[in-house]
Amino acid sequence: MKPQVAFDAPPTSVEPAVALRQERLQLVSNTGLALRRFMRHRRALFGLITLVVLLVLTAFAPVVTRFDPNAIDYESRFVPPGRKHLFGTDNIGRDYFSRCLYGGRISLGVGFVAMAISVSLGTTIGSAAGYFGGRIDSVLMRTVDFILSLPLFFIILIAQVLLRPHIVNVMIVIGLTSWMGVSRIVRGEVMAQRVKEYVTASRTIGCSSARIIFRHILPNVAGPIIVVATLNVAQAILVESALSFLGMGVQPPQASWGSMLSGAQMRMFIAPWVAIFPGLLLALTVVSFNFVGDGLRDALDPRSDRR
Repeated sequence: MKPQVAFDAPPTSVEPAVALRQERLQLVSNTGLALRRFMRHRRALFGLITLVVLLVLTAFAPVVTRFDPNAIDYESRFVPPGRKHLFGTDNIGRDYFSRCLYGGRISLGVGFVAMAISVSLGTTIGSAAGYFGGRIDSVLMRTVDFILSLPLFFIILIAQVLLRPHIVNVMIVIGLTSWMGVSRIVRGEVMAQRVKEYVTASRTIGCSSARIIFRHILPNVAGPIIVVATLNVAQAILVESALSFLGMGVQPPQASWGSMLSGAQMRMFIAPWVAIFPGLLLALTVVSFNFVGDGLRDALDPRSDRR
């Protein structure tokens, strides 16, 4: 009887490679499934189309309207909406349609920049807390709890009083006071991912912690981050509008939807359109972002079974 020949096992580096390949294929498959689910979400599609239209109109405002948003014409004070002035004029004759478009630039710009700051900071802190755990997690999360216990809007007001009124300061202050929720969500997602096979495989082949977090884990938790980022844009726009309404945001002659509402509160009964149009655009934008966020949340939820 011939002795059995023992074959050497394949190198251990094959298994990590297979695990990483499976992780990438699963990520691509989940992305395609999420896209199909999102396209079936009617409210999310309505919100997305509305946001695209608003972004195009505000981005190409000099092409869309021929009026200077700050040009004064006392002979055209409080002209109602019509063919020449689509949204009418204000108390000093400025075209309100052009002011709404240019004001939308500022409101949307504040929302996106503040969101980028908050998501970047929250993702970094949440990833570190979730991946390393232990004392790092404890210190970072107790810091988050402490900040959340503070009256953040009043802190924003105090910061605006101490700083020079400028739109850049508004973006930075809002971004630096809205990252805590992002960090909590990212921490939970990273803690769930760090025990999976592809993370173990990455450690086996010698990947650094930073590479594992940013190259492998974060792409797999991008769904919740995108959802919270979408909702953070709407929140930042509302905060900026509140600051501008109180006179601590955008300063004249620049306009945002919040500052336009502030200037319209004494003239609502004389010229109601000066409050209706910026308020309508603000509400429509915030609702559209929320619709898109809801659609993304449902599309990226593996338990979702939308038809």
